Amino acid sequence: MSSVDSTSVVQKEADETAQATTAQQEPIFQDINAEQTQEVVEIESACMRCFQSGITRLLPTKIPFFREVVLMSFKCEQCGYANNEMQSASEIQKSGVRIELNVLNASDLNRRVVRSDNSSINIPEVELEIPVQSQKGEVTTVEGIIERTISGLSQDQEKRRIDHPAEAESIDAYIDRLRELKELKTPFRLLLEDISGNSFIENPLAPATDHQMKTMHFARSQEQNELLGLYEQNHEEQHLLKPIAEDEWPIENLHGEVLQFATNCPNCTVPCETNMKMTNIPHFKEVVIMATVCSSCGHKTNEVKSGGGVEPQGIRFKVRIADKEDLTRDVLKSETCSLAIPELDMDVGPHALCGRFTTVEGLLVAMREQLDGTMFHDSADEPSKQHMQRFLNTFDNVLKMKEVITLVLTDPAGNTYVQSLRDDDEPDDKLTVERYDRTYEDNEELGLNDMKTENYEQNA
Repeated sequence: MSSVDSTSVVQKEADETAQATTAQQEPIFQDINAEQTQEVVEIESACMRCFQSGITRLLPTKIPFFREVVLMSFKCEQCGYANNEMQSASEIQKSGVRIELNVLNASDLNRRVVRSDNSSINIPEVELEIPVQSQKGEVTTVEGIIERTISGLSQDQEKRRIDHPAEAESIDAYIDRLRELKELKTPFRLLLEDISGNSFIENPLAPATDHQMKTMHFARSQEQNELLGLYEQNHEEQHLLKPIAEDEWPIENLHGEVLQFATNCPNCTVPCETNMKMTNIPHFKEVVIMATVCSSCGHKTNEVKSGGGVEPQGIRFKVRIADKEDLTRDVLKSETCSLAIPELDMDVGPHALCGRFTTVEGLLVAMREQLDGTMFHDSADEPSKQHMQRFLNTFDNVLKMKEVITLVLTDPAGNTYVQSLRDDDEPDDKLTVERYDRTYEDNEELGLNDMKTENYEQNA
């Protein structure tokens, strides 16, 4: 059975599972829009300033191109105290995120920042550090982070000048340094690190590359996992998964069999079933195909994961797309593969599109559909809307073969495959295949730098 047929079988199984499910549930988190007043929950709660009763409003929603959040707003009618807060409602991501932004001009101060409770902020130029879980999550801007710090330091300054004049003078001097950051007398760096992976900084040039911002993902340490409430069982007898004998369940038994396991819909979080099947792609390796169909919202996903390990070298494919035949190439994109189109100055990170087995055309369509989101329609400013519309028009011309582009797929794990149009599977004239040695940063993102392959049982 071919890999395409296997994908169809898994998708058919998922469709049948969805049709058999009769329970229909409304999604809790819906896309943010101007008509969400019916989802707002009001709760009477105590004011932290005057201790009278106030109203807290909760709105579960989804931020486009990000994830689910709960927006909270409190207001006290007695003393006028108001407070706004954001908490992440999505699951803890597999890895943490580290974002470094070079702030060079006034527009950089207006970049939107989504921070979770588990994020830390660092500005080395003024030795400012906001530790993890020291502030509540919020949706703010770069300038808003600085202004909130100034506001916090300014509290009780009048009393401090009387009781502790030396300390008050030192704080005033530091506040002046923060105000100089807002005036951009010198450029500075903003370092945002979130061990839960649920924070981000806006890229105003999206989907083009932002050369002022660098994003990295990292594996959490044991201490960071425990800070998030993620603990590992160290007692062997309490392990949920038990080792099996080498020949007790051979891998051949999995071929041709569709397995099912329970999961939540990635779109509306309603419980559903995922079907999984192992198959072999000719001239490549074994892969695991997973398909999910949600009976509540109808959302469908197909995901492909490599069945092998990390290759000794990374791989880079460069595909010249000049005619319709180039669009029909089969592509296996792993979850560690990033995409780029140099002619459009466009970079798509490995976490934007999940692993999938598709064609070049299917990959381009998926990229366009993800870009054409509500983030650039109802809430963006007019220049951003026009910039995105021009980019989408250019992307449409590419799909209509009115422009020639080069699609670059870079996978440091080496688990990505692009079909050659030659019969002997050697690269054709429009396909370039490069193998390269990974950098330290590549190995860090793959978790290879901390991997111990010798004498690892000594510290078990």
